[in-house]
Amino acid sequence: MKINVHYFAAVREALGRDAETLETQAPTLAALRDELIARGEPYAAALARGKAVRAALDRAMQDEGAALHEDAEVAFFPPVTGG
Repeated sequence: MKINVHYFAAVREALGRDAETLETQAPTLAALRDELIARGEPYAAALARGKAVRAALDRAMQDEGAALHEDAEVAFFPPVTGG
């Protein structure tokens, strides 16, 4: 499925990009995060397990068990972001 992923604050800075469109078979936010980490650097460092990273799905905060769907809008960001 095709999804749109947005990165904010320190995650965006570490990746050097603010968004991308991906093809994925990841069923959940957790699986997507693991898929991105498996890409290696800089994703592995920016989204590492144990690192405080929040996720939103379709502009609503979600836990990592939330199910992805075609054309989902996903965002990854640190727990506190500035304006």
